[in-house]
Amino acid sequence: MSAQQSTETDGSDKLDHPSRSDAFVRGLSEVIGGPLGEHAVGYGRSPGHWRGRFWTASRIVLALTCLTLALHWVQKSPCQEGAWQNNIQYTRFCYTDVLALYYAEGLNEGKVPYRDHPVEYPVVTGYFMGALGLPVHELGATRPELNQGQWFYNLNALVLGVLAVATVAVILSLRRRRPWDAALFALSPALLLTATVNWDLLAIAFAAFGLYAWARRRPIVAGIMLGIGCAAKLWPLFLFGPILVLALRTGRWRAPLTTAGAFVATWLALNLPIMVLYYDSWNRFRELNSTRPIDWGTLWYIGRYLDGNWGERGPFQWLSDNIPALNALSYLLFGLACLGIAALAVRAPRRPRLAALAFLVVAAFLLTSKVWSQQFVLWLLPLAVLARPRWGAFLAWQFAEVCYFVAFYGELLGATGKQVFPEGVFVLAATLRWITVALLCGLVIRDILRPERDAVRRSYDDDPDGGDFDGAPDAGWVRRRVDPETAEVPAPATVAAVTG
Repeated sequence: MSAQQSTETDGSDKLDHPSRSDAFVRGLSEVIGGPLGEHAVGYGRSPGHWRGRFWTASRIVLALTCLTLALHWVQKSPCQEGAWQNNIQYTRFCYTDVLALYYAEGLNEGKVPYRDHPVEYPVVTGYFMGALGLPVHELGATRPELNQGQWFYNLNALVLGVLAVATVAVILSLRRRRPWDAALFALSPALLLTATVNWDLLAIAFAAFGLYAWARRRPIVAGIMLGIGCAAKLWPLFLFGPILVLALRTGRWRAPLTTAGAFVATWLALNLPIMVLYYDSWNRFRELNSTRPIDWGTLWYIGRYLDGNWGERGPFQWLSDNIPALNALSYLLFGLACLGIAALAVRAPRRPRLAALAFLVVAAFLLTSKVWSQQFVLWLLPLAVLARPRWGAFLAWQFAEVCYFVAFYGELLGATGKQVFPEGVFVLAATLRWITVALLCGLVIRDILRPERDAVRRSYDDDPDGGDFDGAPDAGWVRRRVDPETAEVPAPATVAAVTG
């Protein structure tokens, strides 16, 4: 098949134009003359029309990502030298765990993660810290004028920046007909403010690679990538829930089970050496999470504040003093949310897209968790772009995240004795963040229940991220439960393409 035939077959010439398809962007476009017209140069042209032109939509989005990361580096620059005097890390909004933990984890002394010092993160993050930190220490040992902390931060910023660009490249590859969707990630204020607060982009990139491999029907590669991601941060594990629920709905189990097997093998290969040799250090991550109290900005923190305003010892204050009960309740709520998402996936009039379910699961974890660090917003970014690429609600959520970011640093200053604003302002910002994420979940659920409103399905016949599920018919037991007029029964050509 020629390249031209391939393009015509997959429909990649049907490019989405946000000024025509997105009501929010359409409104903004009035400032510069209104939406793109049908007679505009390039409207409705195939990608081949732009061959030889450098500034394609994809390259513009990648350039915007690099610009955002460069601005982030500038924003963090006041903290790079490590001389954090007069709370500069809070007043300049430039605190980063990357620099702080270079010293706290003993990397500046040449300590090997897990062997010489317990690490509070899963093993791939510890490996990554050691891989960059120990060479910096060795270099600094012979060059005392070298600022090791600054070198360590800049190396991390460079690698994490590359991973962020790679994540955008994955989004672009998954949305060839909708390249401007990736601009949501590229121009995200959350990326600008939190890209290198911690090492979360490490897990995000590998999770994105896993989703890409799954979409391209490479289940073993998908399992390996997701296994690496889960060994960096726990949350990529949650992506398996939607995959298994969709397998239940379609009756297609071979690829999901293959992916699960590769995932388990990869996770064990990365974790077993540390588990066997340095179990106490390896177990530090689990211990900290099981004993950690209510953290700033969570649902439980908001509830405890309200308890205090009522002047009585309320339920949230009791939970704050009884961590095992808090853990059990947060896990129970998350589990119930997952059961609800599974029921939605099975009973929806049309099989939901994988990205939509993945977004709901990860968002449910954050909404019910006792810990919601400022950089956790990055977990949702690629999933939000793939699940619901609508600018209006997305920017409302990002505005709430910026408000929380500012309020959080005010809260940090308050903890040092320099009160910036009343506690209620921070609680209000945390509530706004919680509400906007919950509203995004509601909008995704609405699109699942009313698939004709799904922006992605206006550009693609089914699920471009679905892999083996893309174009697959429902299992017989599902079709019998769904109304025949709305049940998903693919056209014969689609079925033949999937099964042939």
